[in-house]
Amino acid sequence: MLPTITPDTIDLPAGTILKFPGTLADYEHLLKQVGDRSIPRIRFRDNHILLMSPFPEHANEIDVISNLIKAMLGYQGEDWQSFHPVTLKYGKIPGLEPDACFYIENYQAILGKRKLDMSIDPPPDLAIEIYVASLTNIENYISLAIPEVWIYKTNELHIYHFTENHYIETNNSFIFPDFPVKEIISYYVDRAWQVGSSVALRDFNQTLSH
Repeated sequence: MLPTITPDTIDLPAGTILKFPGTLADYEHLLKQVGDRSIPRIRFRDNHILLMSPFPEHANEIDVISNLIKAMLGYQGEDWQSFHPVTLKYGKIPGLEPDACFYIENYQAILGKRKLDMSIDPPPDLAIEIYVASLTNIENYISLAIPEVWIYKTNELHIYHFTENHYIETNNSFIFPDFPVKEIISYYVDRAWQVGSSVALRDFNQTLSH
């Protein structure tokens, strides 16, 4: 199956990554065309448009990670609002599409909102991406100043904290200071592949209850 891109249709086979010249106006048009669909992911960098249609494993991994985050937030007694996936834009700056993001400290500020506008809404407390070559770059998040960003790459979680207008990689999460997050995410994502997502999540919840 070949990729199809027309004024009315965007259809990419799973695993496809396309890069072609384009303008910011072209990028904005594609965003409107895709709407709230999670596929394809769209980026605009250096006068080029990048389109990516993930493999099913991509969706499975972000689903498992999101469920683990919700379990840890519940254990900590915290409320949240999550988006999965979402396009985050600030004014005319090209947007980003993390696979999921969580509002925790400021969750009440965005309740009831169907779309997010970073020029008036606070940034999420946490954004998560499954690494994709050519699309994932922690430096792209600087303009959004998201306090914590997770990038899951090759069975390993990378945690980044925003400080003094740049990101630094760290081994610990500010949001979950009492959890060995890097080990938890890697272990249970792998376990989900072995026994199924629901079983892995149930195992984790049982661990939390002990």
